[in-house]
Amino acid sequence: QVELVESGGGLVQPGGSLRLSCAASGIIFIRYTMGWYRQAPGKQRELVARITSGSNTIYADSVKGRFTISRDNTKNTVYLQLNSLKPEDTAVYYCYAQIPPLTISAWGQGTQVTVSS
Repeated sequence: QVELVESGGGLVQPGGSLRLSCAASGIIFIRYTMGWYRQAPGKQRELVARITSGSNTIYADSVKGRFTISRDNTKNTVYLQLNSLKPEDTAVYYCYAQIPPLTISAWGQGTQVTVSS
């Protein structure tokens, strides 16, 4: 059974930082592309960043230069470092696992990030 468990969300002031973690189980982690989507209230879910099995990365334009995705294959964990946070980054952040070009195999439960003074 595939399971993705996120942690690290919270309330932070503008300009602050957070690190999100997503621990995977039930999959051969090194084979998967891992990534993060986010969904703000009243908006569609959007891709934030993803990292392939070969550690190639892609970012949404809105987060380039501020967010960094990484993975630790020894811990079956993917990370999202969020720096220089803005109020518009407020959303629920969801981790996912995928073997392209197949559909997404699993989603995490989501972790809330709130950026507010």
